[in-house]
Amino acid sequence: MATIRCLGAAQEVTGSCHLIETPALGKVLLDCGMHQGSSSIKRLGKEHFAFNPRDIDAVVLSHAHLDHSGLLPKLVKAGFCGPIFCADATADLLEIMLLDAVNIYLSDLERENRKRLRKGKKPLEPEYSENDVHEALSRCVSKDYLTQFNLSEDAYCTFHDAGHILGSAIVEITFTEKNRQKTIVFTGDLGNKNAVLMKDPSFLEKADILLMEGTYGDRNHRPIEDTVQQLREIIAETEARGGNIMIPAFAVGRTQEILFYLGQLHREGVLKNWQVVLDSPMAIEVTKIYDRWFSSLDEKDIEHATPDASSIIKDFIPSLFLSITPENSMAVNNIKKGALIIAGSGMCTGGRIRHHFKNRIWDSRNTVIFCGFQAKGTLGRLLVDGKKSIKIFNDTFAVKAQIETLGGFSAHAGQRELVEWVSHFKPTPQVLLVHGDPEALDRLSYVLWEQKQISSIIPTLGQSIAF
Repeated sequence: MATIRCLGAAQEVTGSCHLIETPALGKVLLDCGMHQGSSSIKRLGKEHFAFNPRDIDAVVLSHAHLDHSGLLPKLVKAGFCGPIFCADATADLLEIMLLDAVNIYLSDLERENRKRLRKGKKPLEPEYSENDVHEALSRCVSKDYLTQFNLSEDAYCTFHDAGHILGSAIVEITFTEKNRQKTIVFTGDLGNKNAVLMKDPSFLEKADILLMEGTYGDRNHRPIEDTVQQLREIIAETEARGGNIMIPAFAVGRTQEILFYLGQLHREGVLKNWQVVLDSPMAIEVTKIYDRWFSSLDEKDIEHATPDASSIIKDFIPSLFLSITPENSMAVNNIKKGALIIAGSGMCTGGRIRHHFKNRIWDSRNTVIFCGFQAKGTLGRLLVDGKKSIKIFNDTFAVKAQIETLGGFSAHAGQRELVEWVSHFKPTPQVLLVHGDPEALDRLSYVLWEQKQISSIIPTLGQSIAF
């Protein structure tokens, strides 16, 4: 009997992890992501595998975002020694993502242990090391889209473009059991078909069981034209106040999309009095990888907006300032007005954006623009929900800056797109809704039945489903 056990991103948005068990396939893990929300030390201390990592035969990775990949080094340290299959571009991004994550974690751990020693407490042991990251990376086996490869003698896998970020994949696994062929499809994160740079998600038509994300299952995204107009207005209003703009941005995907639209506004003359700063070493490195894979991006979007472009960094905003060193970042504080600062992290759980908040969030002339989903428990979510004061670096700051949300920039499919996507399967598979808050998944389940008579299951954490 084949089973899928949902061990993460079950009625929650982060921590994607699903275990497939079948005699034909063995034990295969779909994603191995960390939860997001608290500090890296607290997160990793709470992450425990509900299986023996030594028993896992392979990991199939949908994409490089840490909520899908971040526990791979810990998995390796715990004894996993199989292959990690992913799409080609994902392998390039994964190196940056995992090395950045371990550096932040070990730095945070060093500070925490200094505090513990001063209090006479025993220091914490690291959950994983940089060596574990390199070992995980050495186990990556990258594959092109639409290239069938074997997971076992009786099972094979194919990656399809998910349109979410560079290298994101819809995973299709087919295996034979008791002379019957069965197919599992896992969406990972499905892209927003109106998003730029990425191609539209591929449609699939056959599956016995489907694990589909529902991050935005309870809403549709605002039209992108309206979102760009809102951005124009925010920039004009902030300029009139003599302020600055801070954009917490996810290094992979969102940053590159924001640069695309800011490039449009630059050509319109909207940014003539602004200095655009990309203040994230990781986002800079990721954007260089996007440049390396530039030919695989959506050429129609790029040609329409920036004819003859061959680089995001060089061609979208020629005056873009790349802030790499800490000294570069601190120098941005000297810009009294007209600084448009894109900095990580996207949910404000760490990174340089918190330093910019410390210097500017208490000033009503300034603006903070959120362009992506903010998970519960994150500083970003607190600000979006209207928190009037926040704590950063053990100091309390009044939130006087204008807080704006641009919903149209989402890299996830909205409700309408999710319903359309699953409607292509003939016949309808058994549908499991994952990777979403309970309210979003409940609403998506209702709409699927109401509009398409497609029934679905919303698994709880740890639930096993046989098929």
